[in-house]
This record gives sequence, C-alpha cells and structure tokens, in this order.
Amino acid sequence: MSRLWWIVPAAGRGRRMRGDRPKQYLELDGKPVLAHTLCRLHRAAPEAGLCLCLDAEDRWFDPAWVPFADWRRVPGGVERADSVANALAALAEEAADDDLVMVHDVARPCVTVEDLRHLLAVLDESPDGALLAVPVADTMKRDDGHDRVSTTESRDGLWQAQTPQGFRYRLLCDALQTARTHGITVTDESSAVEALGGSPRLVVARRDNLKITHPEDLALAAHILAVQAALDTVPTSPISDFRQES
Repeated sequence: MSRLWWIVPAAGRGRRMRGDRPKQYLELDGKPVLAHTLCRLHRAAPEAGLCLCLDAEDRWFDPAWVPFADWRRVPGGVERADSVANALAALAEEAADDDLVMVHDVARPCVTVEDLRHLLAVLDESPDGALLAVPVADTMKRDDGHDRVSTTESRDGLWQAQTPQGFRYRLLCDALQTARTHGITVTDESSAVEALGGSPRLVVARRDNLKITHPEDLALAAHILAVQAALDTVPTSPISDFRQES
C-alpha cells in the first residue's frame, strides 16, 4: 500500500514580514506559526511521514513543535523547489514510486482539516496530482510596467493556487528534475508537473487558507483561527441531528 508524506518547506527568512525572526516562528495565538501548521497536517493524517525543510543555521526551531511520530529534518534550499527536491532525495530509500507526497506552505496555518482530507480523497483518482485552489473573484488588472493599468484581464477560468499540492512521488521527482535540467522556472509543484504535460486537478478550497506574507497577515490569521475555533464549538442543530439519525 502507498504511504503519505508531508513536505513542508520552512527555510525562508521572511524578510517581507520585517520581524525579528523568520515568519514561521512569529507568535500566533500563543504558538509559532510553524506549530499551528504542523498541527493541522497531523490532525488530517497522523500516520503520515514528515519532511521538514529548515535552514542549516536555523536557531529558532524546537522539535517539541512537531506532532508527527515519523519525521526528519531536511536541509532547506535557496528556492522552494530546491527544498522540495532535497526532501524528495531524503526519501529516496523509503518512498515508493506511487506514494503520495503533499507539499504545504509553512505559512498557511489556517488550512482546514476538512480541505486537507478532501484533497487527499481527490488525489486517489488523479494521476496528474491535485492542489487546493480558489476561483479568482476580483477584477484583474495588468500594469504597463510603470504602475498604471495597461489592460483588464478576463478572470474567467482563473484560479488562485494554494497548498497543499499533492502528487505521486515518482511524478514529482521527474517533474522537478526535468524543470532543473531544462532551466524551467517553476513557482510551485503544479507548474513543474504542467511543464511535463500533466494537468493537475483543481480542488476548490476555502478562502481563509491564508498565506502569511505581510505584517498585517498575522493579525488576520489570528482572527481566522479564532473564528474557526468558534465554529468548531457550535452545537449541532436539531435538524442536523434528525438528518444524522435518519
């Protein structure tokens, strides 16, 4: 049977946050962002293995934040794709070709367990992989290179990619290696698979799967976590109880 592996690139310096430490270690509701993220992944699939990609000079990390029984620390790379490639290489003697690999941004602590499990279910029937994403809702403008509008782009068919993004182990290895060999710039794992001719599935996600990037995002993430926690404690309605019993 195939196994599931989480790969979490967490070697970034987070300079845009202008904090005193990398953004994955900033405090969010009493815990570092990284701890929240790993907790969500563990709740969705506690039996999975974890590759956590950290900077070699990272002085903030505490192993106590890792809830997984099976995990390993992997050197992070200069770019996200380098970190993922390092993690895949670290799994070379453990992972089978058809094992599932899920790559998730450490700065997305608000991803819901429901979305994670839904994505895992879709992956079982998606040979080219799948990723969480949301249809673009805002009007899209393209600039002229001088901060003025050049044209308005149609948003029909446009999606904003999120993470996790999941693929079979061998497919993701081949996709990243091919991109590196041919000098193809990839901004996420899906784009590497697309360059091989694959068409990953787009799985509709919640819009509160925020990626913490700018200083104001930390407060927004705290609010999202509070709302999610409150919703988890809402008692089941009589109608819902009736439907469950029926």
